[in-house]
Parts: sequence; C-alpha cells; structure tokens
Amino acid sequence: MKAKLEPRKLMEQAIEVMRQSVHEPRADGKASPLVGAVLYKPDGTVETACRGELRYGDHAEFTLLERKNRRNRLDGSILFATLEPCAPGSRRHPKLGCAERIVLARIKEVWIGIEDPDPTVDRKGIKFLQDSGIEVHMFDRDLQEIICAENRDFIAQAMERAKAAKEKKPGEITLSKFEGVFANAVLDDLSGEALEEYRTLAKIKDTVGSTAFNRLLLLQGFLKEEHGALGPTGFGFLLFGKEPRRVMHQAGLLAMITYPDGGDERREFGEPMVRIPDLVENWLKDKLPNVIDRGQMRRKQIPALPYELVREGLVNALIHRDYDIAGAKCQLTVTEDTVTVRSPGLPPPPITVEQLQTFTAPMLSRNPPLHYVFGQMELAEEQGLGIRAMRTGAEKLGLPLPRYTWEDPYLVLTLFRTPEAATHELAKAVAADLNADEKIAWQFVVTKESVTSRELMGKLGFDERKAQRVLKKLMGVNLLRRVGKGPATRYEVIRPSG
Repeated sequence: MKAKLEPRKLMEQAIEVMRQSVHEPRADGKASPLVGAVLYKPDGTVETACRGELRYGDHAEFTLLERKNRRNRLDGSILFATLEPCAPGSRRHPKLGCAERIVLARIKEVWIGIEDPDPTVDRKGIKFLQDSGIEVHMFDRDLQEIICAENRDFIAQAMERAKAAKEKKPGEITLSKFEGVFANAVLDDLSGEALEEYRTLAKIKDTVGSTAFNRLLLLQGFLKEEHGALGPTGFGFLLFGKEPRRVMHQAGLLAMITYPDGGDERREFGEPMVRIPDLVENWLKDKLPNVIDRGQMRRKQIPALPYELVREGLVNALIHRDYDIAGAKCQLTVTEDTVTVRSPGLPPPPITVEQLQTFTAPMLSRNPPLHYVFGQMELAEEQGLGIRAMRTGAEKLGLPLPRYTWEDPYLVLTLFRTPEAATHELAKAVAADLNADEKIAWQFVVTKESVTSRELMGKLGFDERKAQRVLKKLMGVNLLRRVGKGPATRYEVIRPSG
C-alpha cells in the first residue's frame, strides 16, 4: 500500500495497530504495554506491527524491523511508535534495545507517542536516538492522552518500578551529569526535614535515615555508593540538600514583588527544592493578602494571586529547567498586573516554545528524577509540563491565557492577575489606539485561543455590526488573525513567542 506522508494519519494508524497488541501471559502479573509501530518507507509504502504480533513478548519495533524487514534496506524511512523505544542496556544481554535497532536500520526520523516511564528507559531511548543524529518528534497531545489511557495499568506498574530501579550499569545512557555522585557531599548534607516531607507525602513506610530508606533513595538515583560510602547525587542534593545554593549556584529561586507605589521586596529561596513551592506560596500570601470583592451582595474574598497557576508554573520551572546552565537561576517576579516565571533553558527537544504557547506541547520530562519526586508528592503531573492545567486554570478564573516567550537564556511564563492586565500589557501606542469597546473585547478574547463574532456578541452584548467593527480593529493592530471562511470563521489571538 502506498501513502502520502501525513504524520497525523500515521500517528492515528499506529494507535489503531497498538490496539491489536497480543497480551503476554505472565505468572508475575506484570502488565505488558500496548504498542503499535508504523514504518513509512521512502517509496511511500507503509508497514505495521504491534507488540506480540508474531510471538509473545516481542516488541513492536523488533517485529517490524527484524522479523518483517530483516533483509530490506530501510535507509531514510520514518518510524511511528506509540511508546518510547527501549534504551541501550534496558534489555538482558545479548538483546539489543529497540532504539539501537532503529539506529542500525538507518531510520532517519522517529515519531514517539509517549515516553516510557520505566526507570530503565525513561527518556533515555529518546536521547540515544537524538545523540545518534535521528530527528525525533512526539505525537500530538490529544493522541498521547489516548495512549496513556489505554496503557493505564502498564504506566502505573512502571511508576512503581521506579521506586525499585536497578543500579546503573557501565555505559548506560545518562541524561544529566547530576545523576552522578555530587563531589564531596555526604549524607549529613541532606535536610532531615525535606526528606521527612518527601517520605510523608510519597507515603513511604520506612523511616528517614534507616537502612531501608537510604536503600530506596539509592535505587531511585538520589544516593550513590562510592568507595564504600553512600553520598548524594547531584539530583539528590538539589532536591534534599540543606543549602544547595551554597555550592550549586544555579539551584533555588530568586523572587521579587514590585508594589504599585514603586517599592519592591526581594527574597532568595535557597532551601531544598522540595520545600520551595510551599515556602514561596506562604511568603506571597503573607505579603499579598486576599482582597474583598465588594461587588457581591455577600462579601467574597478573592485571592490576590492565581496561586494554583503560580504553583504550577513554579514547579515546572524547577523541574524542567536546564541545570547545565550554571550562570542562570529560576526567577519569580510579581507586579500589579502579572506574575512572571523565568526558567533557564529552552524546552527539552523536540518540544518547542510555539507548542507551549498554543498549549499543544506533548508530554516529556527534561529531568525525570526531579519530576518523579514532585509527582510522588502530588506537586506535579506524572508526565508533561502541566500545560493543560495552565490553560484550564486561567479559563476557570476568567483570566487571560498564560503566555510563553523565549528571552535567551530564559523560557518566560507570564501569568495575568486580572482581566484588565491584558490591556495594560499592550504597547502604549496600541492601547492608546483602542476605544473602550475594543479594550473590553480584547480582555475577553485573550482568555481564549480563538473566538467567533457570535461568541463576542453573546458575551458582550454587541450587535453584529459592532462585533465586526471591533474584530476588524483588533486585526488591524495585529492582535488577532482571521482563520477560516464563512460560518467557520474564527479570530485567533496572536501571541508573541519570543
């Protein structure tokens, strides 16, 4: 069968093939993932395979590349797989990881559904492909959610296996230098309070400091044995170190509040990373108490900040920043109109700033060990960048949608505190050129990704003539663009990407 290269259709086909996976009978009760793979060849032909299609337990990529195409040249082919290919060293010798087979087959491009949360793979298959010069993309976000839902049991068990991960093997793929032991650090450099908080929220039965608890931290990659003694790894020191910023200057957070009268207040958070979100929230609530909404018959307290969004943005910044950028720190700035979170480093490839800005970024972690801990403490989604929470949280509060931009070397997230903030943020010349109706319309439109003229009429009570005039003006000052024609016409917000 010949087909034109249409990535979305091939992703959907991979999911359909995934559903044909053959359950592997296992005495240990371990759930097998549902995996589908689609190979698009340079001549336009397409072949597929699912897990267990020809033999119980055989990976979909192995079936497709080795069983069905062992004698065929696959140079320049494109592979679509619903699950991250297993990394080198993740399978028992002499078996090769699927990522290695892909490289040996000279596949030029790979589209991956979701990352495999199993600790022997977790983003290391992706990194091996990227390091080998293969272009890697992730499936569309909505398709990733389908894959996750249909692999719920496998993902849950993989998360449990992360609690008992095997120790590293020589030559195993690493994602960061912080996976290794942190120079000269000892167990006493870790905060008992931070470890206890992790133990409590992650529901770990073993007591802090016990042999069993330390063994768990060792298996999770936060301690490492060297010269017969246990010491913190870089990630362990970032998460639980008493004062990580003293020796790891890129750790922690710098925060500043700028008050309406022009004064400001600064605070440096150099505590263990797991404690920073709560410390920041308590500090802000103390400095910015709730306000009273007198527009209601019964007075109602309104938070001075969208704390759920602030926490989500802050946790994402701490988890997903690039810690190899030693000269930059995470930063939080609060003004009368906005909350800005700066996180060093671009999103982990292949995620782009544009995908973040349109809330379509696929699920992928830069630093899986950090993400794992915050996930166990219920401070972060198990996978992804919390992108859905950003959008739905703002919509629930009636606030302008968050904005992502790139200001080298920072990924910048801007959260808006009030509907009016969207107008205040406009360039002075643009704001001065808008009348009252146009400003009110902009404050409504910016809470969505796009609107129709009918939605504008229904929300603001405009007649059709006024709605069209307002939309035309907002397009004229480059705030909106028209998408579609006739009854399907929508007006899409133009959001700066950097």
